[in-house]
This record gives sequence, C-alpha cells and structure tokens, in this order.
Amino acid sequence: MKTFEWKWKSFDGLDMFAQGWAPEKDPKAVVCLVHGVGEHIGRYAHVGAAFAAAGYALLGFDLRGHGKSGGPRGHAPSLDAFFKDIEDFVRAAETRYPSAPRFLYGHSLGGLLSLSYAVTHKVNARGMIVSSPGLATAIQEQKMKVMLAKVLGSLAPTITLPSGLVTAHISRDPQVVETYVKDPLVHDKITTGFGRAGLQAIDIAFTHAAQLAVPLLLVYCSEDQIAFPRGSEEFARLAPKELVTLKRYEGLYHEPH
Repeated sequence: MKTFEWKWKSFDGLDMFAQGWAPEKDPKAVVCLVHGVGEHIGRYAHVGAAFAAAGYALLGFDLRGHGKSGGPRGHAPSLDAFFKDIEDFVRAAETRYPSAPRFLYGHSLGGLLSLSYAVTHKVNARGMIVSSPGLATAIQEQKMKVMLAKVLGSLAPTITLPSGLVTAHISRDPQVVETYVKDPLVHDKITTGFGRAGLQAIDIAFTHAAQLAVPLLLVYCSEDQIAFPRGSEEFARLAPKELVTLKRYEGLYHEPH
C-alpha cells in the first residue's frame, strides 16, 4: 500500500488538504470520500487500508473548517462552497487516476452533501456510497439552533455554536469514542452559516431525490442517534427504486466503518 497527501487552493483562497491510500498497482477504481461534521479524513486511515488491500484507492479531503484544511472551524459561507470543494476534489482524483472508474462516498455530513449534490448536479462518478447521511439529525431537534441558523445564517453567518454531537453515540466501541475525543483535529463547532447550509442540503436532498441519476448504495445503522434511520429510509422511498440499494446494519450506532 502507498499513501500520499496533496493540497490545493479553494475557489475562495483556502488551503485545502487531501490524502489517499492506494494499492501499489493501478487501482480497480477510485473512491472519493467526503467525511462528517467535526472530524477529518485522517480518521479513515483504516478504511483506506482496507480499500487498498482489496485493490481500490481511497482518496479523501478535509472539508473547509475541518482537520488540516483552512477556514474558521466549523464554518461554511454557503452550501455552494461545499459543492465547489467537492467538485475540485473529485477533479483532482480524476487527474491522478484518469482511467480508473470513480465512486463518490460520503459519510454523515459528507453523505448529506453528496446526496444533495448528486440530485442537483451531474456527478463525475460511476456511482455513490453513502453511510449514515445527516438527513434527519439530533441537531434538527434543537429548535434554538435551527432558528439561529435560519435567521442568522445569512445575516451573521460566523456566529459559532457547539455542534451538540454526543460523542458516545458515534460507536459502540469505547476505544473508538475515546480516540475521537482525544483527537486534536476533531472539533465540536458549527457556525450559523454552516447550519443554514446544512438545512438547505436536507431540503434539497428530499425535494429532488427523484432526480438521482447514478447508482447508490445507501448504508445506515438501526441504533444511530446522530443521523436517525428514518432519514435514509425516506430518501430511499423518494429516489428511483432501480438506482438505490438500501443496507441496514442492526445494532450499530453512527459509524458502520
């Protein structure tokens, strides 16, 4: 297995960080990963190693305001900013492996962003994998944060709040939770602008689910208390049946990986 890193400038001048895990030989396909809120691509090293061992390349990047990428922690000026970053990242993956099939893989927030992007844009990938997408979340039940995101998301988008994510709900494995809590690159911040973008992404994903045009493997967990199962089930109901494979993991919390 080989690993590598690279950086690029976002459309608005942020330093963006990406890394990859790949087999020594040409990969069978390239999987382009978009991670969840508050975390970073380095948490997926074990996933990258597993893909590489199976002959696939896994490439991922730190979202703006996350990990080693630039920007205020937990902030995004708009949903379109996220979309442009994803486009730049997938384009870089295509440049690195021009002849390999590409698949877009999003987890949690990354799953939400990937779905909302896919139903409103032409996806530069042969198919998608989405796990535990943030379509119905605990944050949405915090009415004050939802109100602040809607009212202040455009007027004062950089107001920062705690995300409210309960770390114990990430995984049943206490070692995974402990490592997450101690990770210096993990944070629990979201801004009102970020929240507004997230709410828009949820609305777009459900409103335009029928426009999904690429095959989708949608994975979710029965005991997920961060991204509730009903969100994945509802999206699968609204999307074209012939394109969606729905996989439910019984007993697991938020992270199936």
